[in-house]
Amino acid sequence: MDSFPTIRQTDLHLDFDDRPLSKRVGLLILATDHTTEPDFQRMVASSNIGLYTSRIPYANPTTPENLRRMLRPMSEGAWMILPDEELDAICYSCTSASVVIGDDEIEHAIRQAKPNVPVVTPTLAAVKALEAFDAKRISILTPYTLETSTPMASYFSNKGFEIANFSCFGLDDDREMARISTKSLILAARETIASDADALFISCTAVRAAIVAAEIEQAIGKPVVTSNLATAWATLRICGDHSFKPEHGSLMAQPMASW
Repeated sequence: MDSFPTIRQTDLHLDFDDRPLSKRVGLLILATDHTTEPDFQRMVASSNIGLYTSRIPYANPTTPENLRRMLRPMSEGAWMILPDEELDAICYSCTSASVVIGDDEIEHAIRQAKPNVPVVTPTLAAVKALEAFDAKRISILTPYTLETSTPMASYFSNKGFEIANFSCFGLDDDREMARISTKSLILAARETIASDADALFISCTAVRAAIVAAEIEQAIGKPVVTSNLATAWATLRICGDHSFKPEHGSLMAQPMASW
């Protein structure tokens, strides 16, 4: 038999920090999400900002009806992120559902579990990002079907933006959306952007547009806002990180007026 030394409990006095990391960001993402965590690890996570993820049930196809079903488990999903501990921000990572359910309803559901936490939705973050560029007339690119894209057009129109043109890919599975090549996204952005648009918004937290936002800007000569780029930017600003990171696109060099 192996022999072990006697284990002694030390009497050493231990000091404790208030938190393991100074800032806590919750990510509330779809069960099928491939993209949000890598994007936030690349753009948000640091020695000061920790990311804590909870996944909520979701089943394709991506239709308004299926998107609305995510509202019911949202509070429980938020509660599962560091239960009984405060967060500095929580991001609900689904753009199309944010449109269908509504920013206010999502905030209400999350705050039932996490009172007073700033709630970031991709849609509201995109609005703040477009305002940071003083964009009035925009082009929009989505991976969705026509049925799911239509409420998106209404959302931004109701927020006061003039939509120069709107293109969609006609996909209804977010896992397939995540496999769209970055080369295809760049080509689609070139095709979509209107010459008189102030900026391009690329919707969907599943698509890998944030990683090539700077390349797309070079290709089209306009500011680019993507769902994950906007939520990452807003989250950083809410957490007090005002550093400029233009390597991720020109949005990361913009201040945010308020949340």
